[in-house]
Amino acid sequence: MYAVVLAAGSATRFGSSKQLAEVDGVTLVQRALNVANAACTNNVLLVVGHDRQAVTEACDPMPGFIIVNDHYSEGLSTSISQAVRSIRHQAGAIIILLADQVLVTAGHVRALVGAWSGADDEIVATESNGRCGPPALFSRSCFDDLVALQGDAGGRELLSDERFRVKRIRFEPAAVDIDTPEDLALERSSERY
Repeated sequence: MYAVVLAAGSATRFGSSKQLAEVDGVTLVQRALNVANAACTNNVLLVVGHDRQAVTEACDPMPGFIIVNDHYSEGLSTSISQAVRSIRHQAGAIIILLADQVLVTAGHVRALVGAWSGADDEIVATESNGRCGPPALFSRSCFDDLVALQGDAGGRELLSDERFRVKRIRFEPAAVDIDTPEDLALERSSERY
């Protein structure tokens, strides 16, 4: 089992590298890595692209591996594809996490892992606000489809594919992500931390 933290995007709506924004003195990317590492103990892969040097430097110490996506401007799919290609031969499943989902916990990621039966045709996704999405666990039989993704598509289209059985784990805080400076200000001012 590997956890993949996606942190390659240019964050155009945010106006700067949101992966480097801090909440309670911890960058969003480091927060996501801490969650991934707590759930998957060093089987962690970080995908960087835009502002790669600064994002990488913000991850010290790095629990796991870093890959650089030079094609990050072509969309989220390129980061997912590159991550899957790099670990597909040693992973029975991967969990995809987004660096900007600031309220995702290690406990929730462990719940995704615990819900997976080990079947190759199973996906375990997070349900929030009535929708399924990341963080999500994709078993080995999903890997070819994940590698073939294009544009800004994530793995959401696989959730309605009849070839896969989907388990849903409800976790409403996953609906919160940081897309704008206003989102960040709201999270900094909340008492959730």
